[in-house]
Amino acid sequence: MTTMKRRHTPLSEKHPDNLLNDEFNETFKEKSNKYQPPLQVYSSNKNIAFLQKNQHTIITILLTLLSFWTRFRKITLSNSVVWDEAHFGKFGSHYLNHDFYFDVHPPLGKILVGLSGWLGGYNGSFNFDSGATYPDNVNYACMRIFNAFFGAMMVPVAYLTAVQLRMSLIASLLTATMVLLDNAYLTISRFILLDSMLLFFTCTSLYTLTTFHNLRDQSFSPTWWTWLCLTGVSLGCVLSVKWVGLFAVAVVGVYTVEDLWQMWGDLQMPKKTYLHHWIARIMGLILIPVVIYITSFVLHFALLYKSGPGDAQMSSLFQANLEGNSMSDNPLGYGGGLLHSHVQTYPEGSKQQQVTCYHHKDDNNHWTIRPPRTYDINLYENAEDESFIRFIQDGDLVRLQHTSTGRNLHSHPVNAPVTTSQWEVSCYGNETIGDLQDNWKVEIVDDFVYQDKTRIRSLTTRFRLRHEKMGCLLTADNGVLPQWGFKQTEVYCDKRNDTFSPFSMWNVEQHWNEKLPPAPKNAYKSHFLRDFLTLNIAMWTSNNALTPDPDKYDILSSEPTEWPFVSVGLRMCGWGDNDIKYYLLGNPIVWWLSIASIFVFLATTAFYFIRMQRQIHDLTQAQWDHFFYVGKTLFLGWFFHYVPFFIMGRVTYLHHYFPALYFSIIMVPFLMDHFTRNASSAVKYAVFVPVYLAVIGTFIHFAPVSFGLEGPITNYSSLVWRDSWNLIEERNN
Repeated sequence: MTTMKRRHTPLSEKHPDNLLNDEFNETFKEKSNKYQPPLQVYSSNKNIAFLQKNQHTIITILLTLLSFWTRFRKITLSNSVVWDEAHFGKFGSHYLNHDFYFDVHPPLGKILVGLSGWLGGYNGSFNFDSGATYPDNVNYACMRIFNAFFGAMMVPVAYLTAVQLRMSLIASLLTATMVLLDNAYLTISRFILLDSMLLFFTCTSLYTLTTFHNLRDQSFSPTWWTWLCLTGVSLGCVLSVKWVGLFAVAVVGVYTVEDLWQMWGDLQMPKKTYLHHWIARIMGLILIPVVIYITSFVLHFALLYKSGPGDAQMSSLFQANLEGNSMSDNPLGYGGGLLHSHVQTYPEGSKQQQVTCYHHKDDNNHWTIRPPRTYDINLYENAEDESFIRFIQDGDLVRLQHTSTGRNLHSHPVNAPVTTSQWEVSCYGNETIGDLQDNWKVEIVDDFVYQDKTRIRSLTTRFRLRHEKMGCLLTADNGVLPQWGFKQTEVYCDKRNDTFSPFSMWNVEQHWNEKLPPAPKNAYKSHFLRDFLTLNIAMWTSNNALTPDPDKYDILSSEPTEWPFVSVGLRMCGWGDNDIKYYLLGNPIVWWLSIASIFVFLATTAFYFIRMQRQIHDLTQAQWDHFFYVGKTLFLGWFFHYVPFFIMGRVTYLHHYFPALYFSIIMVPFLMDHFTRNASSAVKYAVFVPVYLAVIGTFIHFAPVSFGLEGPITNYSSLVWRDSWNLIEERNN
C-alpha cells in the first residue's frame, strides 16, 4: 500500500510554458473584470424590433402616465387645508405678497410652492389655517398637482436608476412598481408640501450618480461632464429644499472619495490627469451645489422685500431695508434693541427685575441712555443748550434705563439662573437709586457701512457692553429661561472675556431723538453674504430648538425605531365622520421587504467576505465589484438618511424616513436579481411574480388611506393590521 500526498509545485519548478499561460490568464482576467453588456438580438419583425430597441423609452413613458394617474386621481376630493399645507401654503403666500418670513428650511421648495400658486392665479390672500376650507379664489388643485408632479416623476426615475444599476428588466420594473404603489409616497405627494420635491431630487441624485459611474471609462468626454454636472445640480436642489439633502451629499461624497482613492492607486494614470479629476469633481460636486444653494437665497431675498412676520430673526440692518419697516426713518444715533425687561422678578438669586432677550416687537424692549453713576453729568447733558447733542463714542460709560419701569440695567456677583457659571443681569433702582454696578462701558467692534468706528450709529455699528466694575460682557446666547421667564432667552454677564463671541455683540435697532434728522436713504446697506450667514445660523438654531416637550403628548410624532417596520401611521387631518381623512401609512409589503433587504445585504456581504478570505470565490471579480458597488451605495444611502435621526435632539415624524426608504426599496429587486442571476426564466418568474402580486394587492387594499377615507372611520377596521396603528382609535403611548 502506498500513501501519496498532493504537493504544490514551487514557482521555480514551473515550466516556462506554464508561466506564459499564467500571464495569458492574468491578461484574460483583467479583461473579464470589465462589465461586458450582453449582446442584444433584435427580432426580424420591424415592429417588434422597434419595440425592443426603444423598450426603455416606452416603459418610462407608460410608467410616467400610470404614475400621473395615481398621483392626480381624486386630488381635490378634500377642499380643506390638510396637515402641513397650513405651513407651506402660507409660505407660498408670503412670496406672492413679498412679505419676509422665517422658516427652518432652505427656500427653494417654498419658492416653487409660491410659483405653483402664481401659476394657478392665486393672489396670496388666504391664511392657510389648518383645517380651513379653501375659498373659490384659491386654485388649490393647481398647487397640489404641481407638487404631485414631483412625486409622480419619482417612478420613472426609479426605473431608469435600476436600469443604470444593470438590473434585469423584471427587476427594474419591480423597482418602479414598489415606488409607484407605496401608499406613503402616494399620500405625501398629493398635497402642498416639500416632501415630494425632496424625494424627487433625492431620486435624481442617485440616478445621475449611477449614470456618471457607468461613464468612468469615458473621462472628460462631453457626456461624462454632463452627468457630473447634473449630479451637482441634483445635490444643489435637494440641499436647497431641506437640509436632509446633506445626507445625499454624503452618499455622493463617500463615492467620490473612494473613486479618487482608487485612481491614486493607478500608477499608470498621469499625475496631471489625476489632478484634473480632482478639479472636475470640485467644480461639479462642490461649486455647482453651493452656487445653487446660494442662488436660492438670492431669490428668497429678492422676492421678500417687504416687512413681514420673520423680520426679528434677521439683523436690524437687514430689517431697515425692508419696505414698510419703520427703521428706515431712524436718525443715526443710539437707542434700544431686543434687550428686554418686564416687571416680573427672578424667583431666586437677587429676586430683582428680570432681563431677557425677546424676538418680537414690544414696548418693553425700549431703553433710555442716561449718564453713568458718579460721573459729571455736564459731560453728557446740557439743559441750557437745546441743540446740544453728544454721540455715544467708543469707550464711553453709559447707564441703560428701562423706559417702561424706570429701572437700570444692572449686574452683580450673583449666579445667573440658567448659566450658573456666569453673573446674573437684572434691572435695579431708578434715576436716583443705584450704584456703580449700573455702569456699562461701550466697546465698538465694527461698522457694516462706515469705516469710522469712533461713535455708534444705529443699525450699522456692532458693539459690546462691558460691566465697569466686574469687567464681564453683556451676553445673550441660546439659553432659554424656564416658564417663569416666559421661555425667553437668558441674558447674563459673561466672565470669560470672549471678545469674539457673537452673543456678546449688540447693535441699536431703533432710536428716537427729535434733535436728529432722519437718516439718508442710502444710510443702511445690507450685505448679502452677511444676511445669508445670519439667516442660515438662525435656521440652524431654530431647527435644533424643535425638541419634544416631555410634558406634552404629540399625537403626530414618532420614534425612528417605529418607522421601518410600519409600526406607526400618522393622521393628517380632522378625523370626524364628515371629514375626508388621510392616513400617512406605508405599503406594509414594500416596507417590510425593504428593511429585510438591508439585513440580507449585510449578511450576504459578510458571507462573501468570509469565503473570499478562505480563497473561495463565488463571484467573478467583475460580479463582486458590481455587487459591492451597488449594495454599498444603496446601504449608505439608507444608513445616512436614517441613522442620524437616532442622535438628533429634535422631534421626529414618520415622513423623515421617506428618503431612506427609497434606497432600501431599490435594494429589494437588486438582491432578488442577484440571487436569481443564474436561474432559468421560469425560476425567475416564480420568485418575482409573487412579490409583484403582494405589492399590488396590498396597495389596492390600503388605497383608501391615500385617496381619502370617507364616512365613519369605523367602516375601515379591516385596514388595521397592527395594534399600534391609530387609524380607528387614538393610542396615547
